[in-house]
Amino acid sequence: MTSNSRILRTGIVGAGVFGGFHASKYAAHERVELVGVYEPDLERARALAEKHGAQGFDNFADFLDQVDAITVASPAVHHFEAAATALAMGKHVLVEKPIASSVEEARELITLASKYGCVLQVGHQERFVFNAMGLFAVDATPIKVTASRMGPPSDRCLDVSVTLDLMVHDLDLVIALSGGAVKTVKGLVDEGRYGHPDVAKAHLVFDNGCTADLIASRVHHERDRKMRVEYETGVLEIDFVAKTFENSTPYDLNPDFADDPSARDSLGANVNAFIASVLDGAPVVVPGIAGLRALDAARAVDGARTYGS
Repeated sequence: MTSNSRILRTGIVGAGVFGGFHASKYAAHERVELVGVYEPDLERARALAEKHGAQGFDNFADFLDQVDAITVASPAVHHFEAAATALAMGKHVLVEKPIASSVEEARELITLASKYGCVLQVGHQERFVFNAMGLFAVDATPIKVTASRMGPPSDRCLDVSVTLDLMVHDLDLVIALSGGAVKTVKGLVDEGRYGHPDVAKAHLVFDNGCTADLIASRVHHERDRKMRVEYETGVLEIDFVAKTFENSTPYDLNPDFADDPSARDSLGANVNAFIASVLDGAPVVVPGIAGLRALDAARAVDGARTYGS
């Protein structure tokens, strides 16, 4: 059977909001069969699975026996256990960000994927927006990047800091844009509402001279997600909410990037890329090492001092 005719049997770990998003993408893909949803709460697993003609599981081993590939969309503290178990059984894994809770766990996932010949992809889907803009094709290193990623309070992702919840997106983008290694990270965080920071600031210096100043908040009065990229030749200012940019650089970027399917549905683009890597051997767009680098920087910010200390 050729890869073009093979049907990929997939499953979702986690029956929450993002689990629902991924389930919809798999169920709609012509080369995929959504087999099941795993969730310790069997009623929740069944409720999501039955929307797509799939099966609900509360036994993880039984679930893994039925699939070739999974998305891990459970709370972040459970990412490692689910992904590591699946990889050790030869299952391909798309894990939502952050890749894991610790740098050591992330390294182990990368090792397991290599050992068992599995695809390991991370859910940093903002990269697809940058790609639609043409930003990754720019052959120049930014001098400085400034970014804010703010949102109002919600009940989601309160098991991790705002750094791992929101800022990790910008950390990944800045690391990818800079093309260099992170040399130093300085941070400042608040105490947070439930034991994890809700506001964080970070200053990064790369070995090639690029710097970045980032701020993230999940207790802001509105969604506000912007990035300013300064080059020697001009400045690019991006509004992620409006999906627009202002460009004074000479670089030929796509002003209509918001109409590109990969920017309009970046999560779907990430899922499609994962499927192509598994079935066709396409390069992994967001490999485990990218997730590790973003997590490493995020953990450095979280280890910084608290406001007022």
